[in-house]
Amino acid sequence: MSTASTESDHGYDAALDDPRDDTIEAEDLLDDPRTDAEALCLCSLLWSPAPTARAITTALTGNDFHRPIYGELFVTIAEQVAAGTPHDPASIAAALTQAGRTAGHRGTQLARALTQATMAGSPPEAAGHYAITVASASYRRGFHTAAAALAQAAEQLPQDQLFDHLVSIGRERRTATERLQRIQVALS
Repeated sequence: MSTASTESDHGYDAALDDPRDDTIEAEDLLDDPRTDAEALCLCSLLWSPAPTARAITTALTGNDFHRPIYGELFVTIAEQVAAGTPHDPASIAAALTQAGRTAGHRGTQLARALTQATMAGSPPEAAGHYAITVASASYRRGFHTAAAALAQAAEQLPQDQLFDHLVSIGRERRTATERLQRIQVALS
């Protein structure tokens, strides 16, 4: 009879405690803003001079951010930059408050996201690098979405519509590729 621990012995998977397992999952890194490219991008952006901030807020959109709360925060920063007003953490907090966006659960999330981004520790000089990283991750997520759309189409669309659907997805991905290339050139 084996003496090895099992999940039923302890109520959890003992293999998770294996000290030899040094596997790092993507989810392990997302909760720490110091290792989250989106938080680092926002941090750098918050401290960037206006010309750098303008270049980044022109290149990216809120939809480039995987975390919707970071996308929402980015849009607020972009609005400040476009208006020619300061976009530092205190100014963004004031803009959120003045717009009535700090109340309730969503307001708490926005305030927490702003604090996390502010404290992420990324220098303004890294803003372009992290903006490209955010754009690259968004670009890759687009391929996951395209693959899912193709799989769904294969199951649900009439056969005579499949190729046209594939072509439209391909064109959208080409446009995304060209956009990423423009961002890389502009922010490098």
